[in-house]
Amino acid sequence: MSKKVIDLLNSARSRELTAITQYMAQHYELEDQDFGKLASKFKEVAIAEMKHGEKLAERILFLKGEPTSKPDGVAKKGQAIGEMLKTNMGLEAGAMKMYNDASVVCAAEKDQISKEIFEELLKDEEEHFNYFENVKDHIDKLGAAYLATLVG
Repeated sequence: MSKKVIDLLNSARSRELTAITQYMAQHYELEDQDFGKLASKFKEVAIAEMKHGEKLAERILFLKGEPTSKPDGVAKKGQAIGEMLKTNMGLEAGAMKMYNDASVVCAAEKDQISKEIFEELLKDEEEHFNYFENVKDHIDKLGAAYLATLVG
């Protein structure tokens, strides 16, 4: 199988590991600040990213590659909620671009299964982006009134 595809899968896995670390760090911070509803959703997204990382690792192993265990970034800590959402939207937007591009390369390499994996992950990342964007929009429009609904 194509080394190019294995490299793309590992790059995606690195990105997923960064997202997991970021969203879990935010989950802990938000839970500590009593924003339990938002913290729970961030944890839920982190778990989805964990499943993505596992799916990528399984495909890499199937292709006789070695899955990376190194994130491509470091979690940002101590951010305000609005900054957290911007960070997360950036991670998701980057993943969406990467996965779109990767699916095209996989098609050219005649690896339909890897292409389908990238397309499946892309759908999830779009949903995550949409969630983060909606929460950010609510905070921008409603401010503290909306934040109060996320407590507990």
